[in-house]
Amino acid sequence: MADIPTTSFSVLIDKNWRVLFRFQDVMDVVEEKGYKPHDGDSEKQKAAFRKKDNKTLFIIHQCVADMHFEKIQNVGTAREAWNILVRCHAGGEKIKKVKLQMLRRQYELMQMDDNDKVSEYFNKILSIINQMKDYGEAISDLMIIEKIMRSLPQRFDYIVVAIEESRDQEKLKTGELQSSLEAHEMRILDGNPVRNDDQALKAHHSRNEGKSTKREVEE
Repeated sequence: MADIPTTSFSVLIDKNWRVLFRFQDVMDVVEEKGYKPHDGDSEKQKAAFRKKDNKTLFIIHQCVADMHFEKIQNVGTAREAWNILVRCHAGGEKIKKVKLQMLRRQYELMQMDDNDKVSEYFNKILSIINQMKDYGEAISDLMIIEKIMRSLPQRFDYIVVAIEESRDQEKLKTGELQSSLEAHEMRILDGNPVRNDDQALKAHHSRNEGKSTKREVEE
């Protein structure tokens, strides 16, 4: 049998609990569509379910944060305890919508501060995005890429333009963008912030000017 976890979840996030319940093979105990003992079941079946139910309730007691424990401490079954936590902390559709609206507003207003490091900003914004996804928000990689690029401070203008000109943003991964920005950040810290990006942009503009001149001559 897998070891019983001792981690406390201060916030009830359905995804965290589902992973935990599936790992412990007790998901059916808390699901409404899961098995429920009936009068016609054998004593062996009922005993097996009681054992599994007690195990699940113990897991919930071990993992729920202290501030929420009193809500379920006198509950007799795992499913009842779980339903109480869901009602209290998911709070129904209305509270979910309010929470999601708050997260959306935080997301929309997020800007990278001048003193932020690239890694710090990515951690902040991805944390908000993950919370939004937990509440059912659909956010594509392209939306994340575009949000990050338009919320960077001025010192990243060169690299942003270079990426927009040279990369297909629909194929660009968040990790790739972070690596490019961190490389640019390192050049800034080394006192040579724009040389490579500037050279790339100049080369791009030179090619465009060459094409324009060629068309004018042909005309």
